[in-house]
Amino acid sequence: MGIYVCSVDADDWSDEDILRPTAQALDAELSKRGLASCPPPTAVEFVPQSGTSFEEKMYRPIETFEDLCRAQSDGQDSYDALLGWDLLVPVDFENSLTLPVPAPYSENTTVLSAHRTLRAAKRLAVQLALPPHVPHRCDNLDLGNWFDSPATAEAAVSHPGPWAEDLDAAYYTAL
Repeated sequence: MGIYVCSVDADDWSDEDILRPTAQALDAELSKRGLASCPPPTAVEFVPQSGTSFEEKMYRPIETFEDLCRAQSDGQDSYDALLGWDLLVPVDFENSLTLPVPAPYSENTTVLSAHRTLRAAKRLAVQLALPPHVPHRCDNLDLGNWFDSPATAEAAVSHPGPWAEDLDAAYYTAL
């Protein structure tokens, strides 16, 4: 149990019982904004460390990450970009979209541009000075496993910085 952040594969995107209703509502909303439809995920064969399939369980305390987001010069905008969504899509658009499709923890699905989230995350990564040791292309639970391993303590010695002072906020920034 818990909250997972995971990639969506082509089968899930087209499955009527999983994400197809969300995909259809998303395409309708994007069309209203004059934007192209969201491209469905490409069916690919899993290749370890390719970044094409991942899953991370959000098990670490999140409060210091929330505080870090709110402390940014754009405050609530950073918070919303990094935490105010149910689904990220590879379409660049402003603000969020609210779709009348249930999400796991709410009656509607909040969709955000992955571009916007990535920009906000990169700003935090620079601010925290995340070390190059943090895995960039992860498979299932690789990021959390790295943060729980001795490699994290070794990275803190070789690349000290604000990231090492708050591993919870660093984990969510890396995620």
